[in-house]
Amino acid sequence: MGKTIGLLLFLPVALFLMLAAKTTDAAENGCLTCHGETSIQSGGGHLYVDAGKYSLTTHARIGCPGCHAKVTKGHPADGLRPSRATCKECHAAVFTEYDKSLHGKKAGCTDCHNPHAAKPLLSVSARDINVQCAKCHEHSQIVRTHAKWLPQAALHIDALPCITCHTGSEKYVITLYIAKKEGSPTNGGSSIADFEDLKSLLLPGQKIGDLIDGNGDGLVSLKELKSFNTSGQYKNFTLLGTMMPEVTTHSYQILDNRWDCTFCHVSGSNASQTSFLAFPDKEGTYSRIAVEKGAILDILYGTPDFYMLGATRSTTLSILGALIAAGGLLVPIVHGSIRLATRKKRKEQ
Repeated sequence: MGKTIGLLLFLPVALFLMLAAKTTDAAENGCLTCHGETSIQSGGGHLYVDAGKYSLTTHARIGCPGCHAKVTKGHPADGLRPSRATCKECHAAVFTEYDKSLHGKKAGCTDCHNPHAAKPLLSVSARDINVQCAKCHEHSQIVRTHAKWLPQAALHIDALPCITCHTGSEKYVITLYIAKKEGSPTNGGSSIADFEDLKSLLLPGQKIGDLIDGNGDGLVSLKELKSFNTSGQYKNFTLLGTMMPEVTTHSYQILDNRWDCTFCHVSGSNASQTSFLAFPDKEGTYSRIAVEKGAILDILYGTPDFYMLGATRSTTLSILGALIAAGGLLVPIVHGSIRLATRKKRKEQ
C-alpha cells in the first residue's frame, strides 16, 4: 500500500519534470532557429549564437528562458527587446569576489566571458586564457613591464596563464598539452594541437587520449609518456607543460609571494608532482586524464620540452652528473696515490 502511495506521489513530479524539459527544448529549438543562423549577425554580432559552443556551456542546461525570461509570443515582430539576466543573479559569490579585485571596476563579466560560449577552467588551455587577457593587456607591453624584475620574462609569459600568478588560488598542478612542432628543429616553436591536427593519427575507434594512454586505463604512466616522445609516428608533435591553478578564483591581484622565484621553482614541489594530460575534443574544448605522480619530473622520458629549473629532475642526468663528479675527485686521488707510492724511487733518482 505504501509503495502504491509513493508511486502516485512520484508520478506528478516526474510528469512536471518531463514537461519542463520539453518546454526548455522547444524554447531552445525555437530560439536557435533564428539566432543559430549566421545571417542574423547583420542585425548585430551579439544576436548570433553558435549552437555547438552553446550546447557545451552550463547555461544550456537552464535554457534561453533562464536568462531571457520576458520574450513575448510575438517576438521579434513586437519590437520589444527581451530581458537579460545579470551574472550576479546566479553567480553572486563570484561577482562579490571579482568586484573587490583590481579588475572589478574596469571590466564586466562579459568582457572576458561570452555567456553563450562560456567554458569551465578545465575545458580551456592556458593560451586560451591569455587570449582573453590580451584583449586589454598588449603582449609586448606586458613583457617589458615584467622584464624589470622577472628573468626570461617573455618565456614565462608565453608558458604560463596569467591567472597562475594573478589570482589567489592555492593549489596548482602541471597540465600537459599535445603540441605540434613548427619551424626548424633547432630554431622552431610549437603551438597547441587541436582535434583537426591529431585526428589523422587516430585508428578506428580511438580517441585523442588513446594516443598516449595506450592501455586506456585513464592514467598516463611514465612509460607511456616515453613511448609517445620517442615514437617516430609522433615526431612532429611534442608535449607542452604549464603550471595552472587547480581551482581558479576571480580575485585578480598582485601577490607578494609571486615575486619570489621559489613559489614555482622548488625541488619536488607538489605542483610538479601532480599533473594531467589535456587533450582536445571536436568542439574545441579539452578533457583531461591524470598522469602518474612525479612523471613530470623526468625531462628525458616524461616531458622533454618542459623544464622547470629547480624542480624538474632526470634520473639519467643525475647519474651522469654523479659519475662526472666522482671522476673529477678520482683524478687527484689517483694522482696523489701514485706520487706517494713512487716517492722513494723518485728520491733515489
